[in-house]
Amino acid sequence: MNTNHTGKIILAIMISLVLLAGAFSGGVILGWLIPSGSPLETLTPDTTKPAETAPLPDSTPPSSTPANLRKLFQPFWEAWDIIHEQYVDQPVDDLQLMRGAIQGMLNSLGDIHTGYMTPEDYDQATTALDGSYGGIGAWVDTAGEYLTIIRPMSGSPAEAAGLKPGDEIIGVDGQSVIGKDPSAVLQTVKGPEGTTVVLTVQRHAPEEILDFTIVRAQITVSSVESRMLDQHIGYLALYTFGSESAQEVKTALTELLAQHPVGLILDLRDNSGGYVDAAIDIISQFIGSGVIMIERFGDGKEVTFEAHPGGLATEIPLVVLVNQYSASASEITAGAIQDYQRGKIVGTTTYGKGSVQNWVPLADEQGAVKVTIARWLTPKGRLIHGIGLTPDYIVERTEEDIEAELDPQLNKAIDLLLNENK
Repeated sequence: MNTNHTGKIILAIMISLVLLAGAFSGGVILGWLIPSGSPLETLTPDTTKPAETAPLPDSTPPSSTPANLRKLFQPFWEAWDIIHEQYVDQPVDDLQLMRGAIQGMLNSLGDIHTGYMTPEDYDQATTALDGSYGGIGAWVDTAGEYLTIIRPMSGSPAEAAGLKPGDEIIGVDGQSVIGKDPSAVLQTVKGPEGTTVVLTVQRHAPEEILDFTIVRAQITVSSVESRMLDQHIGYLALYTFGSESAQEVKTALTELLAQHPVGLILDLRDNSGGYVDAAIDIISQFIGSGVIMIERFGDGKEVTFEAHPGGLATEIPLVVLVNQYSASASEITAGAIQDYQRGKIVGTTTYGKGSVQNWVPLADEQGAVKVTIARWLTPKGRLIHGIGLTPDYIVERTEEDIEAELDPQLNKAIDLLLNENK
């Protein structure tokens, strides 16, 4: 069998696997977080190879291509032959062509959350993240085209270096990461304490490309911050929906409610998401019963999720803070609270990430396909994806406010709770 035809057989197998990827179910993660104990579960596609067949004439699809797709793929195989016969730099890399074909197919769907991950990217993206790690110390967004800084953590190397919200990472250690899955880029940014990483970022307003040399530190992640504010109002900030977040929220609520606050503020600003199980548990602390979110698949099938009984804060007056970086699980939480009129939403329109992805590893460790399989809807059936949630009270917080340590969104939430108790 000639090399060109062998390449066709391999590529046909890979394409067939990708076409079947959507049929394999897996666990669900909302947003960027992939900590240890991840609920991500995927089924490996069948790796049984077809029997070897005699070589076929050029521009004829190999027999491993499903019969009903051979005519459709005829132009593809013609292009394959033209590249091998006429391209100026020979020999061409068949593996690279195969991966490029898969990436191009998935890109054609026009969904930035669906794509191909090389074996290296997949290994990096699925590296476990626990409560402590070596890195630069920043909350990030992996839902878009680039790994984007949401907010440097207080006292972190990222803050000391001068990274700002909205900075898009386009290079790591002198290597371009444009086109790479942001979840994989995240893993290259992390590294052992004391090591150095050079980040190239694209900053807007004004438009500029900047390099930052940052020495990594040991970063301890806590997903919850809580305290009592003046006027006896409880404040709970949730930074991610991680594996321990639900228990951390329960602990914080128990401590706050023991002080008998007149109201509660749930701050979901800059929270880009996390686990669906954590979202259900956390929403259930504020909504006592009923459907709290809906999962809708492409065939119209819907799966509903209901609140767990026994929530700690189902009656106390509530205000939720959101902004443009509140995404996915944060939007589901705020949307459920808004639909049930359980509390008021204050801030700016949220990100609009309301889709569900499966990560399906391909056979023979050839990477993985990340494919959108469903959309999330609020209890009243409102679509989140591409739209976001509109707060009940739209209040901006500008860069000037942040630099001056002013928080008009928080002030509005306090006013609403105080007026409710008059």
